[in-house]
Amino acid sequence: MPSPVPAEIDRLWERREALGPADADARDTVLAAVDLLDSGAARVARVDPVDDAVRVDERARRAILLSFRVLGMTASEVGPFRHHDRLPLKTRFDGVRVVPGAIARWGSHLAPGVVLMPSFTNIGGYVDSGTMVDTWATVGSCAQIGRNVHLAGGAGIGGVLEPAGAVPVVVEDEAFVGSRAMVVEGARVRRGAKLGAGVILTGSTRVYDAATGAELPRGEAPAWSVCVGATRAKSFPGGEFGMPCLLVIKRLAEGEVHDKLALEALFREHGLAF
Repeated sequence: MPSPVPAEIDRLWERREALGPADADARDTVLAAVDLLDSGAARVARVDPVDDAVRVDERARRAILLSFRVLGMTASEVGPFRHHDRLPLKTRFDGVRVVPGAIARWGSHLAPGVVLMPSFTNIGGYVDSGTMVDTWATVGSCAQIGRNVHLAGGAGIGGVLEPAGAVPVVVEDEAFVGSRAMVVEGARVRRGAKLGAGVILTGSTRVYDAATGAELPRGEAPAWSVCVGATRAKSFPGGEFGMPCLLVIKRLAEGEVHDKLALEALFREHGLAF
């Protein structure tokens, strides 16, 4: 999957320690590269349709990191609020609803049909069409959010810029991430999965099927499943303690649009809010 980001970024990366805001040519190259991310022409990661693996465009990520070297600190203001930062705010919002209080940084991409409630979307984040980023939710740097996703109030989608090779969080199409849930460290929420409120899913979280007891791939909410946070017993020299895990409590038919009232009732049955 060839990168749309120009190869000059790799050459600049090799001498990054010497770069600064005074390097006008380097600055222009980096700005043009990050603009590709902002417009959606490039993205830091995507799911390979051939083998279902997450492919990272390291050149795109290098462009983001280089932007912190070639851009100087600039004062700005939005109404009564004052800012002092290297990165400007995003200005492309074609077809996007941006509620007052929402913040999106330049270099993030928001597809038409996205709704931003008062929330934060960081550079390199990609949010596809029909998705709602609800109040106080966060889309971290380079996180990839699919179509028709709902990130509920206060949900935290972790970001990653370094180290090289680190895989960003991916939330696939039709997923739901419950209020105050945290998805971090390259974890993956597969298509149609629903996470209950307060779930913590990391790249190493152990995942179990409540119906069979089987252990599933770590760090992934399975496609078309309903998941809640749980604990599993583990023995230590000091005693037996509950370790966090993700529990799959229901399987949905592929493509099933789960009734929100039924989903809420299911979560409440397990002591969780929708």
